[in-house]
Amino acid sequence: MAERDPLRTVVWGTGNVGRAAIRAVDAHPGLELAAVVVHDPAKVGRDAGELADVGRDFGVAATSDIQAVLGTAPDAVVYAASGDIRPDDALADIIRAIQVGAIVVTPALYALYDPQSAPDELVDPVMEAIEEGSGSLFVSGIDPGWGNDVLPLLATGLAGTIHQIRCQEIFDYATYDQPDSVRYLVGMGQPMDYEPPMVAAPHHGGHGGGQIRLMARALGVELDEIRETLLRRPLDETVTTEQMGVFEAGTQGALRFEVQGIVDGIPAIVIEHVTRIHPSCATDWPMPPDGGAGAHKVIIEGRPRIEFNVEATDEGGNRAAGGNATAVGRLVNAIPWLRAAEPGLYDALDVPLSPGAGKLGRS
Repeated sequence: MAERDPLRTVVWGTGNVGRAAIRAVDAHPGLELAAVVVHDPAKVGRDAGELADVGRDFGVAATSDIQAVLGTAPDAVVYAASGDIRPDDALADIIRAIQVGAIVVTPALYALYDPQSAPDELVDPVMEAIEEGSGSLFVSGIDPGWGNDVLPLLATGLAGTIHQIRCQEIFDYATYDQPDSVRYLVGMGQPMDYEPPMVAAPHHGGHGGGQIRLMARALGVELDEIRETLLRRPLDETVTTEQMGVFEAGTQGALRFEVQGIVDGIPAIVIEHVTRIHPSCATDWPMPPDGGAGAHKVIIEGRPRIEFNVEATDEGGNRAAGGNATAVGRLVNAIPWLRAAEPGLYDALDVPLSPGAGKLGRS
């Protein structure tokens, strides 16, 4: 059988997610980094290898000319630009890529984690673009997606009885170099009467709600409703972080919320986020098992009780970067499967986990 040419893949965005995407595409034997799209004029013309901090040039210069990049009809686009505070712009960008026939993978559109429960005003334009361009879309979370769908579902297959599924992200944002998200989306350092968009309705339920609905569908259970809990704590003392500077005493220092899928009156499927700007805040809340900066957990309460603790690091031991990289790996590794499948809108139940074929030993 003739060997197929690598799929020409564009990485759109070079922040925390985009850097990991560039590295993942470069490492994948079935993909070729065709272009890198940036918005910051200071990044235009810089080599992708430099932007991704891999210690070598790739010979691919970053560009802000989106029309020119999409005009080459790339096979795939990893959309790594933020959708947190610009969801309409992100959707418009993604539709443009689908219309030229690209496979698009992204974490940017929370509501499409479970397309079956997404609003028509979001799904309809995506499906129209797929019909027009014969592209595809797969959305999976950066918090990370596998930790809130495929890993807990895998774990349920190891259980005898199941009382509750709990997915946890426990994280100290002090090492996360993304001030807009940390200070404004999550609300760290803001007055205690500030309402963080991350937990503001309907975004709160939309963030974890799609993944809870997806897991319920996979398990064949009907949800009574989706509930939400929220706790916030102020900083007792002013703290200074290396990445994002000063956070004043009395401002938000920790945030904890749950999105709960209620089955027969009890929280049966729970996605929980426990986040801090410093380990001195909310010390009575769950901490990473080793006391480090972050971890992801999946806990199956039942017989037997099953607990997975996942600690990933990247970019010099940074756990935020490691979490991003694993989520990106799920998306990037799905591209060859999506190219072989029919055009469509896919979710985490559709797209199988892809072993890292051809990657062992590659640097």
